[in-house]
Amino acid sequence: MTLDCRDLTYQYPNAEHPVFKRLSFKIDQPGFHALFGPSGVGKTSLAKILTGDIPDFSGKVIGDGMAQLLFTYNFERLPDWSVVGRHLEKITPPHRRELKDDLVDIFGLKEIADKRFSSLSLGQKNRINLIRYLVQDFDLLVMDESMANVDEPMRETIILKIKALFPDKYFLYISHNVSEVSKFCRRILVLRELYKLPQIVSISGRDCTTDRPPEKMDIEKTMLEVMNAS
Repeated sequence: MTLDCRDLTYQYPNAEHPVFKRLSFKIDQPGFHALFGPSGVGKTSLAKILTGDIPDFSGKVIGDGMAQLLFTYNFERLPDWSVVGRHLEKITPPHRRELKDDLVDIFGLKEIADKRFSSLSLGQKNRINLIRYLVQDFDLLVMDESMANVDEPMRETIILKIKALFPDKYFLYISHNVSEVSKFCRRILVLRELYKLPQIVSISGRDCTTDRPPEKMDIEKTMLEVMNAS
């Protein structure tokens, strides 16, 4: 499977200039890849273009073999009145219920299964919301700050377990955390300020489907590449 983006240009309604112009990149290997950059450079807009939520752009998005692209984001609205366990059971396909139970356990959420969404912390809501998408059928999942308000050790546990459970799936991870994207992502698309061309940092030779993080020296090298590109 391949996600091939060619000459993407997008301009917000009534804006004077496009947020990005003639952006091209390709993702042709499973695992975690990243969109990185400061607020306002178009990371979320690009994600929504890829998943079909923004149709009015120029250029081409070619998903060869990718039938289902999903988008999950921080602060996504959840049914506050609903009981967590009952809701997850309802939206999980029958053949994915064992996976759902495993994810609830891995994400540290077993003890809140009988609580309503309205009583959860933001970090708990984001973890539950991520499970809602992981139990669906997808080829690529865009995670837009979807683990905000989750502590760092738990975020690392979740990412490594997702890699182990979904070795053939594609993930596009949007984060402001340079250390995190450098540690877990193979290809990092660095979006920059207007009029600066985007930069792509490819981590050659790294197996981004592994359930083990790379060596500290490799992470530091990648962080330097990303910061130089930004």
